[in-house]
Amino acid sequence: MTPPLPTREQLPDDLLERANWVGWRTRTCDGEERPVPCDATGDPASVTDASARTTFEEALARVRRGPADGVGYVFTDDDPFVGITLDRCRDGETGVTEEWARALVDRLDSYAEVRPAGTGYRVIVRGALPPGRTRAEALELSDRARFRPVTGDRVGGAPAAIAERSDVLAAAHGAYVESGPDSEPPTPTPAGPVAMPADPVEPDADRVPADALLDEMSGPGNDLGDDEIVDRASTAVNRVTFTRLWRGDASGYDDRDEADAALCSILAFWTAGDARQMCRLFRDSGLFRPAWDEVAYADGSTYGAKTVLRAIRETSEYYDPSGWSSAVRRSSTPSEGNRRRDGRDDDATSDPRGRPPTPTDAPPIDDRGAFERFDELRAWLDDVVDENERLRGELDAERERRRDLEARVSEVGDGSGDRDENAGRGWSLFGWLRR
Repeated sequence: MTPPLPTREQLPDDLLERANWVGWRTRTCDGEERPVPCDATGDPASVTDASARTTFEEALARVRRGPADGVGYVFTDDDPFVGITLDRCRDGETGVTEEWARALVDRLDSYAEVRPAGTGYRVIVRGALPPGRTRAEALELSDRARFRPVTGDRVGGAPAAIAERSDVLAAAHGAYVESGPDSEPPTPTPAGPVAMPADPVEPDADRVPADALLDEMSGPGNDLGDDEIVDRASTAVNRVTFTRLWRGDASGYDDRDEADAALCSILAFWTAGDARQMCRLFRDSGLFRPAWDEVAYADGSTYGAKTVLRAIRETSEYYDPSGWSSAVRRSSTPSEGNRRRDGRDDDATSDPRGRPPTPTDAPPIDDRGAFERFDELRAWLDDVVDENERLRGELDAERERRRDLEARVSEVGDGSGDRDENAGRGWSLFGWLRR
């Protein structure tokens, strides 16, 4: 049965403001009836064809004219939304919902509605969908080139607006659909996907991996709170990189481990190497996943603890909010615990990906520290100022010389005027004699 058409009052303003709407018709595909996007004539439309998309009002008008059964929204690269589809988890007649689905809808805590068939839900959030698999049996996540019917049949108790949920989205992705190289994908049960662990979605901010090395290797830290760290990192020179990683976007890196290391490197600078604050902040980021707390080393250390410690070890400068400069140099004499097995000091500079800097890296950072780099740049600027003053002096002298020359030319011109006039008279007399 086709559900009633949604109204503007039932839908989030964020969706209504975008011209990403299409109509849809029910078609039989592989023996199953499915909603298929259609254009203004009722013919099937491609979700990648921008000309097929329109405003909500126009899409609604198409349905009322007859060529479509309902309206839907197309997720694209240009919008910040992710759609989470929960399938086969609700009784279409009684509305009884399976526990895993109810728990996930509650944790996402964003706009959620009943799907057209009545047997599932769709939740829409703002956030970055982690790379990798996007489907696990009765659960699917969509953020681009995907059409989804919209009913406006909002789930009771769900917010009317679309909320930012990058952290929960990343945790849900890790718990349900992500599979690492040494693990198998989650195995669904007859009731649906495996129940999402209670802790990864909304982790306790004070809980960190139980690793004694955290305190031993931690840096000096500073007095900045978690929110202030995020605010300052979000407005720094490398704010674009931080923001993408913070939202869970690892697309610029070869794998998730590399993206984790890059974010931890940034956090090491801003927290002044406070290992436990770094762990706490990472848990609030979109990159957080259950693997963070898994014991991954023979000494009993977790993957998260080792990633944090490696970032601290490879960070040569820390942020100091109390000084006039934004960075303080780490001790140039590393402790025994800070010396690598290969004989190099942990203060050796490296970028967030753990490799030595190259001439093409930006901004250029070397192991002389921020103060020495600043002094070098200031000295260079002083030289530029001095050279500018020298050239200005030469220019002024040249202008004065030209003024003197022009004055002399003017004086000579006054004396030569009589000679020119006499010469003119001579030529006139010569002409009269010839006549």
